[in-house]
Amino acid sequence: MEQLARRLGVRDAVVIGLGSMLGAGVFVVFAPAAAAAGGYGVLAALALAGFVAFCNATSSARLAARYPESGGTYVYGRERLGPYAGFLAGWGFVVGKTASCAAMALTIGAYLWPEQARLVAVAAVVAVTAVNLRGVAKTATATRILVVVVLAVLTLVAVTGAADVSLGRLDAPGGTARGILTAAGLLFFAFAGYARVATLGEEVRDPERTIPKAVPLALGLALAIYLTLAVITLGVLGPARLAGSAAPLADVVTAAGLPGLAWVVRAGAAVAVTGVLLSLVAGVGRTTLAMARRRDLPAALAAIHPAHQVPHRAELAVAAVVIVAVLLGDVRDAIGFSSVTVLVYYAVTNASALTLGRDPERKLPVQALAVAGLAGCLLLAVNLPLPSMLAGFAVLTLGALWHTLRPTRR
Repeated sequence: MEQLARRLGVRDAVVIGLGSMLGAGVFVVFAPAAAAAGGYGVLAALALAGFVAFCNATSSARLAARYPESGGTYVYGRERLGPYAGFLAGWGFVVGKTASCAAMALTIGAYLWPEQARLVAVAAVVAVTAVNLRGVAKTATATRILVVVVLAVLTLVAVTGAADVSLGRLDAPGGTARGILTAAGLLFFAFAGYARVATLGEEVRDPERTIPKAVPLALGLALAIYLTLAVITLGVLGPARLAGSAAPLADVVTAAGLPGLAWVVRAGAAVAVTGVLLSLVAGVGRTTLAMARRRDLPAALAAIHPAHQVPHRAELAVAAVVIVAVLLGDVRDAIGFSSVTVLVYYAVTNASALTLGRDPERKLPVQALAVAGLAGCLLLAVNLPLPSMLAGFAVLTLGALWHTLRPTRR
């Protein structure tokens, strides 16, 4: 079986993880989270989502170090729980993240050219696919540049908004416990990028050392950034105005008396989401590759380009499906749909990690964290908005039925 080249170190892996997370949370998710959870409820939901993500990250890092190959939980589920669990995880990841790709592409279009959002979205998908087809080293380099630009824009927002923060605005009527759980499920969408390191496991140097370091580091940095921006957006805009905002960070700059800088923030948002889309397409392509290797998807998708060492057919197939979704779909429910399927994916991750037993070399209570992660994933999934939850579980069920009833191929 052809193998991908190992080219990524700790720094590259952290950058890819950050590039996958920054953007979706900061520029997209805070508004619906505020609508669901109210003032301080958003911060509680963010902490809960971060804790569940940390549990998942711990389980993912343990499993990725044990099985350093492309595919993430699709591989872990197959190896630890059986082919059915592996397929469910892989199917959930591919379907959910394909929806995420479409949502991110449409977001780029909405920020850059609202009147031609779909056209811009298609162009964005074509562009990031072209970069990914040049090789994972090109992906890491491009993502590093995007992360630097995004951090500069977020710093601008934080500095301009900090002077106008009023903690009293956070003390608005909070949401219910269900609202906080709903917001946490939506905010979890912003953390899911840390697993991109695991799905690129076959291309990481010294995975036993690199992955356990890179995953929690990327997650911790993203959480710190999210908490800072959440306090600033809530403290400047208040929960009600934030809930109705289409571009919260641009509104923060405007409310701070610098409306001329709003275009900088909008451009930064487009850059950030492009970074998410770049690494997201790469991650879905690698999981598609892993499933094709085991004939859970067409075997032709398992081909690796002889020069660039990337799963070129898998990435082209993913790009084609995303373009169709962009042309036909809507961004409104994409985040909720993606969150449902990805939370199921991580539930399989934690269940797989439980079979590893205790790890005497780790100070963390890894088994307890796996249990908490499994329970947290399921709790957040069933508290997402009802249409998204029903659609997500329906697609997962259809995939499971197809896997059960399909003819066995040897």
